[in-house]
Amino acid sequence: MAKDKGKSGEKSSPIDTLYNQMEKARPYLDISDDHFLKLKKPKRSLIVSVPVRMDDGRIRIFDGYRVQFNMARGPTKGGVRYHPDVNLSEITALAGWMTWKTALMNLPYGGAKGGVSVDPEALSPGELERLTRRYITEIAPIIGPERDIPAPDVGTNEQVMAWAMDTYSILAGYSIPGVVTGKPILVGGSHGRLEATGRGVAFAISLAAQKMGLDLQETTVALQGFGNVGAVASMILHLEEGCKIVGVTDRHGGIYNDKGLDVCKMNAFVKDGGYVHEFGEGDALTNEELFSLPVDVLVPAALEGVIDEGNVDNIDCKILAEGANGPASLAAESYLQDKGVFVLPDIFCNAGGVIVSYFEWVQGIQMYFWSKQEIREKARQIMASTFKEILAKSKELGLDNDLRTAAMVISMERVYQVHKLRGLYP
Repeated sequence: MAKDKGKSGEKSSPIDTLYNQMEKARPYLDISDDHFLKLKKPKRSLIVSVPVRMDDGRIRIFDGYRVQFNMARGPTKGGVRYHPDVNLSEITALAGWMTWKTALMNLPYGGAKGGVSVDPEALSPGELERLTRRYITEIAPIIGPERDIPAPDVGTNEQVMAWAMDTYSILAGYSIPGVVTGKPILVGGSHGRLEATGRGVAFAISLAAQKMGLDLQETTVALQGFGNVGAVASMILHLEEGCKIVGVTDRHGGIYNDKGLDVCKMNAFVKDGGYVHEFGEGDALTNEELFSLPVDVLVPAALEGVIDEGNVDNIDCKILAEGANGPASLAAESYLQDKGVFVLPDIFCNAGGVIVSYFEWVQGIQMYFWSKQEIREKARQIMASTFKEILAKSKELGLDNDLRTAAMVISMERVYQVHKLRGLYP
């Protein structure tokens, strides 16, 4: 296939991919041009400077962002990303995907996203804490349990969320656990939240395999990305479903072993400070080579835009499970669908995290906490019923193998109907 190009000759950006997905769903909606434009426009975009005193005494200024894409259905929800490539366009796209994800799961939320353009691995723990506290201080006027609830994303974790909650609480003068989710349990977090996205990805794969008649105990899996999502998903697929994990990469590279990798041992190795390619129990593997592996299930679980028309020809899988947001361009996804690949779209596949974040938010407001078993069962119920709904919509609209468009139609219709009911002020 020809290389996926944008207007300037570069690869399509995340915002282009988001808008292309919306345009593809539009013909199945009875919606005017004006209302469609309202669905596309982010409600609020905040750009902040984040000055941080470094350990050597210098002051560095980082660029920070928070985009609230749509809040018609409730307060916005979305992660905070620390990565060198963070920019306003990317954050806007991610906030848009969160809007459609929360609507698809029928959660009382809109969508948001935030981030700072920084390499968190280059910061000391003290610098990371100071960065987080200053960033939260700068965006504090537009966040809160009833306004916008941040959560972890790429480059952030439950410790970052603990600092975020503490900073916001200090500004208010009392503890407000509901301002962020993904916190440690000791400061108001929820059982099951840390594993929620990865567990949701694994459950989505099991639903797809059941529909396709695949035996997971005879299934091979490759994962691009071995952060929280990829690591958890791989361990659950291996330990609970019996899948053979044959290839894993992180941003530095990875390894392949056709006899299967010990992903639990690998996870412990990575948590100890190692990288996947240093694990030493398989052959060296690049990220691009991983996309060429003949496997039953391929899980892109890192960043957006990794599958395009330049490498989609090489992909050889039965199920593509989008653990990351926007990992494939629309053209690449269409090509895979035409080949018969069952694509689990990101707004469904990785929604386990926002589902359990919703549970954490509810528990934090009520100060009444649930067991891990309750959390898991409630999350599975939501994902299972949503999967049935997507399949039914796909059949109703004659979309065949196009679950993404079916999911987008459900989401956009829900938000559009709320817009109509609430009206336009003034």
